[in-house]
Amino acid sequence: MNMRGKASAALTAGALVTITTLAAGGLPAVAQAGAVGAPTGDPVTHEENPRVPEGAAWTEAYFPSSDGSGVELHADVLRPAHLPPDAKTPVILSVGPYFAHAGQTGPEGWDRVGPSSRFQDFIDGAGLMARGYTFVMVDLRGFGGSTGCLDWVGPGEQADVRAAIEWSARQPWSTGKVGMYGKSYDAVTGLVGNNLKLKSLKAVVAQEPVWNMYNYLFSNKVPRPNVTGTPQAYNSIATIPALADDSDRYKANAAYEESHPECLSDNLTNNNNPDLHSAYWRARNLAADAAGTSTPLFVTQGFIEPNTKPEDMEEYLDNHRGRERGWVGQWEHVRGNDTDSEGRLLQGRAGWFDEVIRFYDQYLRGVRPSVTDPEYAVEDNLGNWRAQPTWPVTTTSYDARLSTGQYVDNGGGTAAARADDGRWDMENAPRIEPLSSTEANAARRGDTTGTSFWTWSTPAAQPLRLTGTPRIRLDAGANGNVMVRLWDVSPDGTATMFDENVALLEGRGRVSFDLKSTDWTIERGHRLGVQIGTIDTGRWRDVPSGNTIRISDARLTLDVQSPRSDVPTQGDRSPYLDAYLAANTTTLTDVGRGTFPLKPGR
Repeated sequence: MNMRGKASAALTAGALVTITTLAAGGLPAVAQAGAVGAPTGDPVTHEENPRVPEGAAWTEAYFPSSDGSGVELHADVLRPAHLPPDAKTPVILSVGPYFAHAGQTGPEGWDRVGPSSRFQDFIDGAGLMARGYTFVMVDLRGFGGSTGCLDWVGPGEQADVRAAIEWSARQPWSTGKVGMYGKSYDAVTGLVGNNLKLKSLKAVVAQEPVWNMYNYLFSNKVPRPNVTGTPQAYNSIATIPALADDSDRYKANAAYEESHPECLSDNLTNNNNPDLHSAYWRARNLAADAAGTSTPLFVTQGFIEPNTKPEDMEEYLDNHRGRERGWVGQWEHVRGNDTDSEGRLLQGRAGWFDEVIRFYDQYLRGVRPSVTDPEYAVEDNLGNWRAQPTWPVTTTSYDARLSTGQYVDNGGGTAAARADDGRWDMENAPRIEPLSSTEANAARRGDTTGTSFWTWSTPAAQPLRLTGTPRIRLDAGANGNVMVRLWDVSPDGTATMFDENVALLEGRGRVSFDLKSTDWTIERGHRLGVQIGTIDTGRWRDVPSGNTIRISDARLTLDVQSPRSDVPTQGDRSPYLDAYLAANTTTLTDVGRGTFPLKPGR
């Protein structure tokens, strides 16, 4: 078993695990009130309704959530059409807000009822029906055909996930073994499923999740630009109307917010709390709640992704004690099988559906895999892929002592690009976050701007990789805001910003916080630049204090991996990497003397 924790250098050499818009027509399915959890109509096939995937038979079902609240959940069930109705199969489950019959994040123009096409790529690409899997899509409370108030991954939605897993496991056509699949929000519900420690949940595939819900709206008490826009976006999704030929039961459930307007108003206020330690956010700290869990996980995460960022990722994985698989690298908010207009895989690695099916077959069917897949396939910033038994693997960890300095917390002045209203859900965030002219100019001018100061490493004597989660500790001399950024600086001054985070300073004293998790190779002769200063970017919605803030006794904790023991694995350079580099690279003209070494480790 791959027990979590940072791997030693000896592990880097191997220890791999063997891991064998559509046409409309036909007649709608008619929902009928009936026994709780029972199908509401006769199965409908693709031949009867082209919205149903080929090879599938579609029914709908309703069942209660598990918290005794009276919330009724709606499910769309896709069964292999070639099997008898009572044939037992393993179940792959997805639970989320995006399965409304009318569309995922808004009406999609359908003129007839049918199951969501959200994961038809997976159903078809992995051949789920032919392989004898049942696929179930469950609407979280407040969304689609479910009643109740939306709950932003809180106790209510966690109860929905529990109910969906238990319902899927006890159906007469189920073997009792359930896997979960999703990306973004419905990847988050997969993490929730793991945290529930249910025996019937045998495997989770979670692509680009949020590891701690707080981080999507706040960073150490500094609001992100979407702090109010994202709740508004989910209110909009929750009020997507039913289709004209949906059943009366579905229509009534979909209109729940019309008679319960408090659902929408509460969702705009409950989460507008910057205190990570409040009861609201403690209930949604998935990373902390993963302690002692053991469901086999298969995760993906883009280190430079601008949407669901790698924050508290390492904590979640460290707290998880079961088997793990992962694709992690330099991409945006995409699925493992997504391609661009030229057919290039956006994550860069081939075989997503093949690996996922081997994973499910192993844990839901007990089929011994016949192909050796790496436990972790990792792409660094040079576009190179390697295999590892876990992530991160470190050869040394140490604290870099940073310079004492001061800056004016003015938000970069009037020229700084300020945040817009950030109205986006987890599926529709901005694709890229480029450096503004204010940020680039401040970086080029170094310490002379007065809005930040720098510490420089000495040049790297040999290639080394910064991996895991850098952590900053510092003494602040006044109220205000602080931003810490890491830059990869080449000998000619070309520099790329590759990691950052911010915090609110609430008076004098010691402040500690994590930056984003990263996997960034520093080439020989390059330096690490550490910039500390005001938040001069529209990536946060801060309120500049105007104070001059003195920073002292600053330490940056770095986890380092030597690339010398890398084990190559299949994968191409992800296309997003070059777009990110172009948007976050500038030329520095005031690079100072190095004051701390970059230690390559053993």
